[in-house]
Amino acid sequence: MPSKPRILVVEDESPIADTLLYALTHEGFQPEWCASAAAALAAFQRERPALAILDVGLPDRNGFELFRELQSLPGGADVPMLFLTARSDEIDRVVGLELGADDYVAKPFSPRELAARVRAILRRSARGAAPQQIAPAPVEVDLERHRVRYYGVLLDLSRYEFGLLRELASRPGRVFSREELLSRVWDADSDSFDRTVDAHVKTLRAKLKAVAPDVEAIRTLRGTGYAWSEDLPARP
Repeated sequence: MPSKPRILVVEDESPIADTLLYALTHEGFQPEWCASAAAALAAFQRERPALAILDVGLPDRNGFELFRELQSLPGGADVPMLFLTARSDEIDRVVGLELGADDYVAKPFSPRELAARVRAILRRSARGAAPQQIAPAPVEVDLERHRVRYYGVLLDLSRYEFGLLRELASRPGRVFSREELLSRVWDADSDSFDRTVDAHVKTLRAKLKAVAPDVEAIRTLRGTGYAWSEDLPARP
């Protein structure tokens, strides 16, 4: 019998944590509660979870700082993470999503909706778990290790930069609209928007340009979307 996905819940308010633990357990997950960032770091290193839910307002540091620390741990970049917070301002949502989180849920929330978002994130992560290279050189995409080599250089990509490159490079020449990229790379229930795609394409393009300044790997079709170049040179 397969083990239940372990969900790390980092929340300092025990009534909210109790609600989360009940909802996740009822939906077939195995939640583990930590009330502080320090406890979460220890639990994460002891056993890497399938997904982590991080409250932004923790007593010993904020959730954004904890996110960066967890991402820096061995295997941390492969663990999907969701922010949970009482803040509902757009700037807070943007900060969390730009860091590379998989979703952002504001309090008060529906426990069933949050569990559904967790399930959707895990499904999306599972679709990218099989090892393969989806594009020939000069681009090599390793989905199992969440790595990309571009002209032999290993790129340092955020979760969403990786997702965008994965989708674009999987079908060179095919034009993807912003709406398509949002649905394929971001969770369908998240509060992402078109300019989020543009911002991530801009940073991804800059990293590609740092390796091959004269190569236009990503084409912009004004008013339509983005496409991966069909005729990248063998050498930069």
